Parts: sequence; C-alpha cells; structure tokens
Amino acid sequence: MFVLQTPKGELVKIKTADGEVEMEIRWNPGFGPDMTERIQGAQAYIDTQCLRLCEELIPFDTGILKQSGIMHTQIGSGEIKYRTPYARRWYYMPANFSEGSGSGMGTVGRGNYWFERMKQQHKEAILAGARKRAKAEGLQ
Repeated sequence: MFVLQTPKGELVKIKTADGEVEMEIRWNPGFGPDMTERIQGAQAYIDTQCLRLCEELIPFDTGILKQSGIMHTQIGSGEIKYRTPYARRWYYMPANFSEGSGSGMGTVGRGNYWFERMKQQHKEAILAGARKRAKAEGLQ
C-alpha cells in the first residue's frame, strides 16, 4: 500500500491480489471551506487594491467616475465596474488630460486605459499581497 499525504487529504494506492491497482482519495473535511475562504480573501484584496491604485489614474472632474467604481464594484467578485454615461468614452477614446486644462479633467497620470496602466505598474505587488493573504505558496 502507498499513501501520499497532502494538505487537502491523502491518496491511497493499493495493489490487489490479482495485480490490479485501486486508488482512493480521502479529502480532509475542512479543506474545501478553508481554501474557499482563503481564495475569497485574496480576491477581495485584489479588488480593493485595483480600485485604490486606479484612483490617481482616473480622469477627474467631479469625482463621479471614481465613485462609480466604488459604488458598482462588489468587492470579492473579481469585476471592477465603472458605470457612468461617459466611463467608456474616457476609458477608450483619446483625450487631453493635462493638468490645468480648464475642464478639471486631471493631473499628470490621469487618462485613458487607467486600469491597464495600473496593472502595468502594480500587478506583481498586488499578486504578491494576494498570495500572502491566501497563505498558499502554490497558487500563482
């Protein structure tokens, strides 16, 4: 008999008298709920950090675009949602977001594709923090 122990349970391999191999997986009772809780915590961390780090990159006039991300995102869902009539326009269409433009649309760094630019700058730090919160070195 061969037994492989893992955090999620054990794998048992038995060779029968007629030479056939039987395998059995025995799950640790708390593995599923514990792993689910760790993954959900990591996702909530990722969502929160993405919203926070996008704040300085989002075009700003009255602050409604930034607030729409906070109001319409369900933390832990894995989806960041900016919902204003002009969110898509400011995300995709080229515009001048220079400081002091008179429109109030920004400071240096604010502009189109804010989520993509935030990921380029902070992706590795966000993922490292998520791994730490999940306490799962094997998750990548």
